[in-house]
Amino acid sequence: MARSNDEVAALFAEYADLISITGGDAFKARAYEKAARAIGGHHAELSGLDAKGLQEIPGVGRSVAEKVVEYFRDGSVSAVEELRAKIPAGVRRLTAVPGLGPKKAHVLYEELGIASVELADAVHAERLRDLKGFGPRTEERILHGIDLLRSAGGRVLIDVAMDTAETIVGALSGVTGCRRCAYAGSLRRVRETVGDLDVLVAAEDSAPVMRAFTELPYVAEVIAHGPTKTSVRTSEGLAVDLRVVRPQSWGAALQYFTGSRAHNIRTRELAVRQGLKLSEYGLFDAESGELVVSETEEDVYARLGLPWIPPTLREDRGEIEAGLRGGLPDLVTEDDIRGDLHTHTNLTDGLAPLEEMAAAAAERGYAYYAVTDHGPDMAMQRMTDERMLAQRERVRALDGRYGPGRGMRLLHGAELNIAPDGEVDWPAAFLAGFDLCVASVHSHFDQGREALTRRIVRACENPYVHVIGHPTTRIIGRRPAIDADLDAVFAACARTGTALEINAHPDRLDLRDEDILRAKRHGVKFAVDSDAHAVVHLANLRYGIGTAQRGWLTADDVINTWPLTRLRRFLRKRHGR
Repeated sequence: MARSNDEVAALFAEYADLISITGGDAFKARAYEKAARAIGGHHAELSGLDAKGLQEIPGVGRSVAEKVVEYFRDGSVSAVEELRAKIPAGVRRLTAVPGLGPKKAHVLYEELGIASVELADAVHAERLRDLKGFGPRTEERILHGIDLLRSAGGRVLIDVAMDTAETIVGALSGVTGCRRCAYAGSLRRVRETVGDLDVLVAAEDSAPVMRAFTELPYVAEVIAHGPTKTSVRTSEGLAVDLRVVRPQSWGAALQYFTGSRAHNIRTRELAVRQGLKLSEYGLFDAESGELVVSETEEDVYARLGLPWIPPTLREDRGEIEAGLRGGLPDLVTEDDIRGDLHTHTNLTDGLAPLEEMAAAAAERGYAYYAVTDHGPDMAMQRMTDERMLAQRERVRALDGRYGPGRGMRLLHGAELNIAPDGEVDWPAAFLAGFDLCVASVHSHFDQGREALTRRIVRACENPYVHVIGHPTTRIIGRRPAIDADLDAVFAACARTGTALEINAHPDRLDLRDEDILRAKRHGVKFAVDSDAHAVVHLANLRYGIGTAQRGWLTADDVINTWPLTRLRRFLRKRHGR
């Protein structure tokens, strides 16, 4: 379930929004935004810290610490409750609309009395056009944001779903009589968002497992209760279905409930052509009804003439045909990753110092690790040539001091900002001193299609740019992908030898799996990076690997699975060194 840190971080992020909506002090709002980020990225649980210990977290002052203590003591924070009471819930929900920040939400409420329900109607009726700061482009962004919000429905990001699923699986696995327990469904296929959770248990007697499931402390509501299926809703609003099957049916049930529906239709068609019938109970002879196989997924697929198909491929995108001809890819795994090539420290917008990030990377067993703080064109980061050169000196001094045998190599890089014209932060002479450069779009997202495409292609053509970071800039459910000609970008990457990032942060997962499939056909190489801004973010790499698998990538497709000598050759080739 959610860490207490995440609960507090969400509360303070809301508090910052409430301060802004009510026209409160902007400095105070920013302070609580910063505190939310610091708390969410802190590696240790807050619940065991007192006010003094809390103030040792960078970005957490006395007032914030007192509110954290109050939250753990009372279950709420009075200052937050007071502001909540002043603003209708509908207005607070306005801030969830992508493209509509707290200030504009405040204006809509104060000037027009608009809450979330009537926002779209007000836009269509052109009621917003007389308000200062609201023009046709703002209307377009608001309508698009409403569409994004509606399309997300009740789905949650993969990290939220995974945390809940792993907690439930851990709890049920210890119940007497539970032989096997696993999550299935879209989560097992590593979809970027999850509508509800499917958990599967193998047991001879379902009653103890069902009882333990309904009595879990985070179950808020039991929707349905039966001997083979029980449905609940958690305190965070996530629907969870538990199914209990006999141990001998485990493989068939796991295959069936993992899906996807389209993949299952294809496997059932294969069964029918062979005189068989496939269901969640097993693979049967269609004529006699005799059970053929059911105990493991491998058995089921093998009897259909297929190798075991990894769940991340089960989307009916050619995996059946590839399996029949022996052409399934040897997918990249997290164990293949030798290093992380996009991370941040507290020199810019990260939360931890270089030393802590490097030590955490070494604990993950990496052979190399790159620090890539922001360049000076992101003014809020206050980067200068002198600060970056001082960091480089520190990186060089720490190189070889971490990891078993102290063998992890530290690489000094930067995340450059791709300007509207495609230029990046520093001139060639300065860029030549970096081990690698990631270049990303961070602003001017609403440029026209041709301009955006030309902008990214020009960055690809810069010989000192090695990786295009979070290429479409999307934030799932909050910001749409930019309108660039991705095939032109992919062709440019292939031509120039520029890698595309698969950003593993759960709210990005950028590139998407569909885009990865297309880019691979162009011959592009990829980097699966965490974009970590705190120690805890390094573990997000698992979601990037899942996305890479959904894009059919092998270890050879991913540059940070390569030995350092091969990676360095790739980096040098970009600018002829």
